[in-house]
Amino acid sequence: MLEASGLRVCYGPVTALSDVAIAVAHGELVTVIGANGAGKSTLLRTLAGLVRPAAGHVRLDGAETTGLASSLMVRRGLALVPEGRHIFPDMTVAENLDLGAYYRHDAAAVRQDRERVLTLFPVLRERLRLGAGRLSGGQQQMLAIGRALMSRPRLLLLDEPSLGLAPAIVQQLGRILRDLNASGVTILLVEQNARMALRLAHRGYILANGRIAGSGTGYDLLHDPMVQRTYLGSLAV
Repeated sequence: MLEASGLRVCYGPVTALSDVAIAVAHGELVTVIGANGAGKSTLLRTLAGLVRPAAGHVRLDGAETTGLASSLMVRRGLALVPEGRHIFPDMTVAENLDLGAYYRHDAAAVRQDRERVLTLFPVLRERLRLGAGRLSGGQQQMLAIGRALMSRPRLLLLDEPSLGLAPAIVQQLGRILRDLNASGVTILLVEQNARMALRLAHRGYILANGRIAGSGTGYDLLHDPMVQRTYLGSLAV
């Protein structure tokens, strides 16, 4: 579904990604783990069309999308939930959701998708007329995911969705992502919570210093001693 090869991204003299290659097949949940500054967010932003690579290729469903604007990537079925959520705090929950479907003209299907989002996140239904800035951190993350789902993506990119959330909310988020994937949404997940990410993922990649340092099934990486020492903080899984 999504293929990237030879990606190199530079910020001035600093190389953020170097010769990165990843692939996500239809129906998979794939994760990218790595330390702060490894290039994970840059990778997602490049795939989503927010950053133009200096070299390499991105293909979606076999079509070249390298350098396409993010708005065009959304129309092709890719949606990004950015790190930090970036909701519109002065707008209501309902208005934020409506913005996720800004380019769509299929009103009946939009209403159907909104109902799906509100079923997935019942707390948002209770707060539709509330200013989004008044939501808790976990509720704002749900809104950010719901807003992305309103574009009806076939591929959902998530950048650090568990960041700053309480453990109970992180567990709830993990269940939601698993259910979304089971419903047919392909997911590429960037996470510092490597334990959660690898438990969810069919496959995973390790990004270190802007390069792919390893890959494997989620199970294999979760039980790899090097991954446990470096990213999980212990040998217990």
